[in-house]
Amino acid sequence: MTQALSRRTFVATGMGAAVVAGLPRTARALNTSQARSLIDKMVGEVNTVIDSGKAEEAMYVDFERIFRKYSDTSYVAAYAMGVDGRRATRAQKKAFSDAFVTYIARKYGAQFRKFIGGRLEVVEARKVKNFFEVEATAFLRGQEPFEVSFHVSDRSGKDLFFNMFIEGINMLLTERTEIGAMLDKRRGNIDAMIADLKKAG
Repeated sequence: MTQALSRRTFVATGMGAAVVAGLPRTARALNTSQARSLIDKMVGEVNTVIDSGKAEEAMYVDFERIFRKYSDTSYVAAYAMGVDGRRATRAQKKAFSDAFVTYIARKYGAQFRKFIGGRLEVVEARKVKNFFEVEATAFLRGQEPFEVSFHVSDRSGKDLFFNMFIEGINMLLTERTEIGAMLDKRRGNIDAMIADLKKAG
């Protein structure tokens, strides 16, 4: 995440449209109130972990539990692997998904851990095409507040968030680039990339 936050030029205006295009055009009963309620609950759990005073590793375990509970992990992992997922075996896809969720929970959990002494606060929610955007504000000690937003959909049959932006940095696009770089480093070897992923974050 530190790398991602220092590479603001990676997320250009309009790139989020690529993410929207990748979502199935389904809209069940999800509404603005439900989308906000989902993120309110998640933010409440994140704030509880932030205030818990637990050791770093214990906090990462809690953040992974929260990520698995509230996010569409299957979609996020598949998007991150991109076209390389087409040549991956079922076993490789499962191994990647498991490693990826742990990796991303630690990576973004490290950012949330910096909120100790601060808080996340949901501000508003609105419908955007076939999903809902829920905006929150992060309040940190000694820093100006900044925006964190979540994209929520019921495409999986459950209300879950499938993307997150921290100060405009797009999680999905950033992680697809990171995973692609890992694969390039290993000359396309998926098993080697998964092994690297288990040690990353």
